[in-house]
Order: sequence, then C-alpha cells, then structure tokens
Amino acid sequence: FLGKAFGEPLVNVIHLEGVINPVAADYIVKGIEKAEKDEAVCLVIELDTPGGLMESMRTIVKEILRSSVPVVVYVAPSGSRAASAGVFITLSAHVAAMAPGTNIGAAHPVNLGGQADTSAVMSEKIVNDAVAYIRSIADRRKRNADWAEQTVRESISSTAEEALEKNAIDYVVPDLDSLLTVIDGLETETPLGNVTIQSAHARIERMEMTWREELLKVISDPNIAYILMMLGIYGIFFELYNPGMIFPGVVGAVCLILAFYSFQTLPISLAGLLLIVLGAILFLLEIKIVSYGLLSIGGVASMLLGSIMLIDSPLPFLRISWMVILPVVIGTALFFL
Repeated sequence: FLGKAFGEPLVNVIHLEGVINPVAADYIVKGIEKAEKDEAVCLVIELDTPGGLMESMRTIVKEILRSSVPVVVYVAPSGSRAASAGVFITLSAHVAAMAPGTNIGAAHPVNLGGQADTSAVMSEKIVNDAVAYIRSIADRRKRNADWAEQTVRESISSTAEEALEKNAIDYVVPDLDSLLTVIDGLETETPLGNVTIQSAHARIERMEMTWREELLKVISDPNIAYILMMLGIYGIFFELYNPGMIFPGVVGAVCLILAFYSFQTLPISLAGLLLIVLGAILFLLEIKIVSYGLLSIGGVASMLLGSIMLIDSPLPFLRISWMVILPVVIGTALFFL
C-alpha cells in the first residue's frame, strides 16, 4: 500500500481554478511529483475550469497517466465545471468524481486564433485527432468512449448525475471528506501495478500555488496582459520622448517583458499589435505636429481597432473585455489631448 507518511496515510490535495495554460500544467505536474515523493495514497485535484490550451492539457494528461500515485480529479465545489480541456483531464484520472450542481462537457476543439478555417479538411483533421485522443483516454480508464466522443464532435455537456449515469465519471459526492470515504479500499491500476487507496482516515495536506505561480497565473489573463502591454508601450515612448527620465523606460521594459510572457500562451494577432503601436505613435506626433486633431482621431481609431483585433478568439476567457478596452483607449486619448 502507498501512503505512509509519519506513520499515517497521506492524501495530497491541489486546487486548480481557471484556464488550463502552462502555469496550470506546471502546477499539476509539481503536485504529482510531490505526491510521489511523499508516498501519498492519492492526489486529489479539485478542478474548476472553462478549458484552455491543448498542449497544456496534453502535458497534464500524460503526467496523470504515468503517475505511480492514483490521481483523483474532483470537479468541485458546486457550481464548478470541467469544460473543454477539463473533460480530457477528468477522464484521464484514476478516479473521476463530481460534486452535485457541477457539469462536464463541450470539448469541441476551436481555432484559438479566431479566424475562419477555410480548409474543411484541416478542421476535420483537428476534430478527428481530438476524438481519437479522448477515446483512447476513456478506453484506458474503462469509461464511456461514445459519450466522450460526443463531447468533442457535438459539444454536448452533462450534469454530474447524467455523467455518472453514462459512466463518464465514477462518483457524485458533496465534499472532499465524503469522496475520501467513498474511494477508501478502491483498487486502481498504475504503471507500478494495482494499488489500493487507503484514504478513510488519511491526513490531508494541501499544496497551494507558490507566489511565483500565482503571479504568472494573474499576468496570463488576457486583460492583464493587454494592460501590461499598454503600460510598456507608454513607458518606452515617454523615455524616448524625454531621454534621461529612466523611470518610465525601466517600468515600460518590465511591463513589456511580462506582457510578452503572457502573449506566448495567447492567440496574438500581429496586425492588432501593430495598430496599437501605430495609435501610440500618432498620439505622440500630435504633440509635435499641428494637425487640428486629425492625428488624435487616427490614434483613437488605430488603437481601438488594434485592441479589438489583438486577441480574437471564440473562447470568452481568451478575449479582452470591452470594460478594459474602452477605458484604456478613452483614457489614452484624453491624456494626450
């Protein structure tokens, strides 16, 4: 049996809420490694996600499948969901559970760039690849592969009770204590052989994100990345316009570096980025050139269009909010005017 830590069984618990991205993948991978090092009886991942990036999801799934410690994915608390990439992660777990009032599904792959895919063949290839992947995961865990395929092809979604009835998950339980009681004595297969989970009286140890991971998670938000980019552009331009001030240049450079880190996980449009830069340049030229407001009007139009185009995705959690775009554009225009 696994899980003897300080003379008593140990259950490690991590909580993942938000988009599946490289930060989330790194957090879960570290959680699995720590559970193996601690010889925990199992690792519980409390999950609430709208989905995320395919590559990050694949990294998580591969780590779960190779884990020598049983991984329990628990979609909780009530009101949570495991959508899109979250479906793959839940199905890959040794034990899949959900709290009442949660839902799972809608795993159809989308073009993160938000552009129309004119190639029906390419679109079909992407869907077929996702279908094959999710069916292989479901078959590996002896779950309903047909239901899993429907979540990809038809974007169906099920409540916790429906998912249990369709054999997509194993349990519906109200809280973590109930979950650990239900799975106590359950035998599951790992790469090292069959393992019996002894969790009824186990000590629970939570692994929280480090301050570094929390920071990277925050700046990976499209709205935060957009604000950082704008601050960075203004800082650099003010430094160039007033050489020797130093402070704006330093702050601008730091903000741009943080923004570029975020952009590597987001579907960025180069045209949108260039329009934003052009808008800032037009505002600066307004100070030197008498254009009777024409440059400012062009700057507002360019910045607004660039902000809209910067991250154009069909996924709501990958889009920049109008509540962020409008204050930034209007505030910039008023400042320069």
